[in-house]
Amino acid sequence: MAKSTSSRGASRLFSCIVGLIVALAGLALGGGGLYLALLGGSWYYLLAGVVMLLAGIQLWRGRISGAWLYALVFVGSFLWAAWESGLNYWRWIPRFDLVLILAILVALVAPALRGGPRPRVGFALAGVLCVGLIVAGALAFLPGRGYQNLAPVPAVADGSLATDVGNAQPADVPAPGDWTAYGRDSAATRYSPLEQITPDNVDQLQVAWQYRTGDLLDHRWGAETTPLKVGDDVFLCTSRNILISLDAATGEENWRYDPVVSKDAIPYTAACRGVTYYEVPADRLPTADSADDTQQAAASGNQADDAQGSDAQNGGDPNSDAAMAASDAIACRTRIISGTLDGRIIEVDAATGKPCTDFGDNGQVDIKRNMGETPPGYVSINSAPVVVRDVIVTGHQVLDGQRRYPPSGVIKGFDVMTGELQWAWDAARPDRSEPLTGDETYVRGSPNMWTTAAGDSKLGLVYLPMANSAADYWSSSRTPEENAWASSMVALDVETGLPKWHFQTAHKDVWDYDPGSQPTLIDFPTDNGEVPALIMPTKQGEIYVFNRETGELLGGGAEERPVPQGGAEPEQRSKTQPFSRYATLRQPDITEKDMWGMSPFDQLFCRIQYHQASWKGMYTPPTAEQPWVEYTGYNGGSDWGSVAVDPQRGVIIANYNDMPNYNELVPRDVANKLGWVPREELKSDRGGAEGAGDPQANTPYAINVNAGWRVPYTGLLCKQPPYGHIRAIALSSGKTLWDRPLGTARANGPWGIRSGLPIDIGTPNNGGSVVTAGGLIFIAAATDDLIRAIDIESGETVWQAALPAGGQANPMVYEADGRQYLVIVATGHHFMQTPTGDYVIAYALPKQRDS
Repeated sequence: MAKSTSSRGASRLFSCIVGLIVALAGLALGGGGLYLALLGGSWYYLLAGVVMLLAGIQLWRGRISGAWLYALVFVGSFLWAAWESGLNYWRWIPRFDLVLILAILVALVAPALRGGPRPRVGFALAGVLCVGLIVAGALAFLPGRGYQNLAPVPAVADGSLATDVGNAQPADVPAPGDWTAYGRDSAATRYSPLEQITPDNVDQLQVAWQYRTGDLLDHRWGAETTPLKVGDDVFLCTSRNILISLDAATGEENWRYDPVVSKDAIPYTAACRGVTYYEVPADRLPTADSADDTQQAAASGNQADDAQGSDAQNGGDPNSDAAMAASDAIACRTRIISGTLDGRIIEVDAATGKPCTDFGDNGQVDIKRNMGETPPGYVSINSAPVVVRDVIVTGHQVLDGQRRYPPSGVIKGFDVMTGELQWAWDAARPDRSEPLTGDETYVRGSPNMWTTAAGDSKLGLVYLPMANSAADYWSSSRTPEENAWASSMVALDVETGLPKWHFQTAHKDVWDYDPGSQPTLIDFPTDNGEVPALIMPTKQGEIYVFNRETGELLGGGAEERPVPQGGAEPEQRSKTQPFSRYATLRQPDITEKDMWGMSPFDQLFCRIQYHQASWKGMYTPPTAEQPWVEYTGYNGGSDWGSVAVDPQRGVIIANYNDMPNYNELVPRDVANKLGWVPREELKSDRGGAEGAGDPQANTPYAINVNAGWRVPYTGLLCKQPPYGHIRAIALSSGKTLWDRPLGTARANGPWGIRSGLPIDIGTPNNGGSVVTAGGLIFIAAATDDLIRAIDIESGETVWQAALPAGGQANPMVYEADGRQYLVIVATGHHFMQTPTGDYVIAYALPKQRDS
């Protein structure tokens, strides 16, 4: 009898606890739901919360009516979730997970309630609900979730890469087994003709060698590096611009050169995306006579009479400037060119890593000349320079968000051998290219180019994806020239440094929509035959195709469409913006139904934020009275990883992000009270996402960007998955062949927990892909710390391997000693919240044994 009484007491206590949980959940949902309803949002949370509160009270009192009231919540929530979500698994999670879990608890306590069912009925009902929970979870593991428009990949090329260039560099026409430029070739196709690794044998890939650079950072890490491979050597740079040469077959270090870059010079990210390889043309090599003269001078110096107290006679010193310059010029027959985070261009001998002393000042030039005041971190080269007709062309990153008038974004062209400045093009004075002298300075705050250009040596043009003017989110103080040339694709003549043509991808950009992707050069099929063309993806998700000689739009062109008006600067907003008719990566506009989280509370929070903000569709203007939603966000669409093009199959491979930003213009007096001042005044580095608390000095407003739009207490994104995709596009038509989520939930979870779940959630991604003649796409990029191989025909993942750090970089493919290698630089990325590292990892098929 005592045991029965004790059992009833425990059951009663359990029902009270469940009742309390249900009541508190109902109170929270009802209160938040009332506010959401007043904002014009869904009434579900208010109604469900009120009924859930009543159910909890009755359960606390031990009444079976509490279970029936909760059953009403359960059925109503099921019908509402089905109406809002259809069969979309991700939409069901925050709408029904808590409701289902609480239903299991209510079913378990129901037998202890007055008038409740027999215990076996309650347990059976709880069992059924548990099975439903398990089945719902298992749906997430189904392969291929989210694939769209699957279609066969064309087997015949629609276009082929043009390789007809004069005075060709290895980057113009790479050897089949080499990777001689950041995008493999000057055309930036990221296509390798190697076919040893195929979908049939890729599962046999194993680590062939691994190298650690030693440049390991715990702050602002993210090297984003793609190495080069030329002949027997691999060349790369580290986060702080240490240049390294490795043996391509073994990964053993040949040499390293450290230009000594201070940590103070790190801008937003310590990135060095790649280096440039250059072979000195025969007509610029020292003549045989000059080489003999150099040798004779050295010999004469070595034979000098010590008794006369001189180490050299008659200019014969082997250490004299003339003798050393001639000797180094012979040594630097092949060169590695790199930019640095403190605004220098470095040239070293590709064979030895020693500086090429005939270039600039002992192997380096400073691009900051005539830029005026340049605090550390404000002028940084983080992308590989390009060489077109023996002219090095470089842009640079200007530290975002600090000031309206930071150093100029001027583009400079230097003689590749001597470092002499040939021209300087400043978008704020677009009709001039003569270098400034004396104390003159280039226009402060003018548009820069932080990403990687592409060059056509045959046409003598370099293609520059130009960024926005400084103060990305405020435009009233910009000049007409800045408004005309910012956020554009610009083709410059490398002989004169003057524009040949340009196309603006965002008018009066106040969304940080500067194009970050390196353009790709192809031959594009038209009714009148193949045309030398340029493919340009954008952060907005648009993909444009141009005649790269004239700038004429191809592939259906583009159109100007009306966009939302108003905002903080209504007179500044363009009434229209360009949209591509060729292809777009954009998804439909987000609605309240797209809000997400791990529970109804997360989703309710995000729904409230959605209705508190201004959102009128793509190009919603920044507003001062309320936050605004920016979709797509500043991280893409397509960003610096760009696209890969298989010219034989006629396919573009594009990975892209699908995330909104939640932005606020913060009045200057409020920003000052928060301590949001330019970095050099702060005397420290706050860290955080780009745009999170940036001061934008010399404008009325600072900017605060919730990058990705996250729930503050869980860190999950407010928009439902997927957040990242990869897509195959027919080159000839721009039509989608297949599209799928990219990235699993393996390393992504609430509160930063690594869930370990191999669910194709589609994560944010930074970095691009490589395609091969073997029919594979290799890509890391996602935040699950995996590198994977995808079958280009089907879009299916056919191999993957875990990385020791995040893989936010473009991989590369090469051949050495008859063996095909896949290489990825895994350093992680602070912005993507992936683990930091200093790894260079090469994969290959097992070595074939000699028969």
